Amino acid sequence: MQPLSVQVQNIFTELAERVIARDAGHSIARLSGFFTEKTVGSHTYWYFKTSLPGRGQHEYYLGLETPALRRLIDAHRAERPTEKIEETEIARLCAMLRSAGANCVDAGTGRVIKALADAGLFRLGGILVGTHAFLVLGNVLGVRWSFSTRTQDIDIAAATSLAVALPPLDADFPSVLDGLTLGFLPVPALDSRDASTSYKVRGRELRVDFLTAAHGRARTKPVSIPRLGLSAKPMELLDYLMDGSISTIAVNGGATMVNVPDAARLALHKLAVASRRPLAEQPKAAKDRAQATALLERLHADRPGDIAAALSIARERFPSTFNSIRKAAQRLPDSEIRELLAAALSE
Repeated sequence: MQPLSVQVQNIFTELAERVIARDAGHSIARLSGFFTEKTVGSHTYWYFKTSLPGRGQHEYYLGLETPALRRLIDAHRAERPTEKIEETEIARLCAMLRSAGANCVDAGTGRVIKALADAGLFRLGGILVGTHAFLVLGNVLGVRWSFSTRTQDIDIAAATSLAVALPPLDADFPSVLDGLTLGFLPVPALDSRDASTSYKVRGRELRVDFLTAAHGRARTKPVSIPRLGLSAKPMELLDYLMDGSISTIAVNGGATMVNVPDAARLALHKLAVASRRPLAEQPKAAKDRAQATALLERLHADRPGDIAAALSIARERFPSTFNSIRKAAQRLPDSEIRELLAAALSE
């Protein structure tokens, strides 16, 4: 890995702050669409036209013109230029990060992640996991990964339910993918009676997999997640990873707010998963261990307490994961990281 300069880290911090402020804003200018009017006799009626991800153009009737409605329309038109200026500044900061060698997702992945985010995936508890989470966390930790992180697999984890109440949102993420017109098609399950949990672009490697934690006896059957309008593949040990996540930004031509796992948990989870992979998946296991080691080396240098905290949580609340981490640590080649984990695991 190569440390990102202080200047690049400051640019990333500024970009994240701008995107957080943009997404948290409730200004009328954030509405993507435009107002139209229709005059019938002596009365003027107003409508708002917008494009919903995966659903096309929609027109909403707002009602007879009133002073309050007129003020709303005028505010939208007045504040729109400010919104465009902010988007231009975000794009400028992203370009600076790309030029400086920060970790960026490829254009196709960035487009998919943005569409899912715009449709509410991450507000509804979705978490970006896998190699793209590792890539995003490089910027958070202030490093550029020196080995290849190229992948066309976008892995999204989601719990079957949320502990917090959210306003109703009619989400249909398979339709969102279809609306991108990239050619996403459901990947048939091995059992034709089961729902698909993956979507792939025909003729390309670009693929989106939806995952959830395995619970109970049915650990191989797809699990329905109604709030997302889809089914997810149950995975062992995923509950440990999903339990702790942070919000940050994925950078490409623009920047998108995403949820990713805590870096220490992602590293330890990758170690545990690598130790469980069958012989046919040893290349993936090697990649898991390489990414886990890179994360642990950075955390050991900068934030050693994070590793201890992640191990403590695994020991206390996720015994199966903890046992897998311990076995995986014993298989690591002699190194500072193996000694570090051995000491932490023996406490």
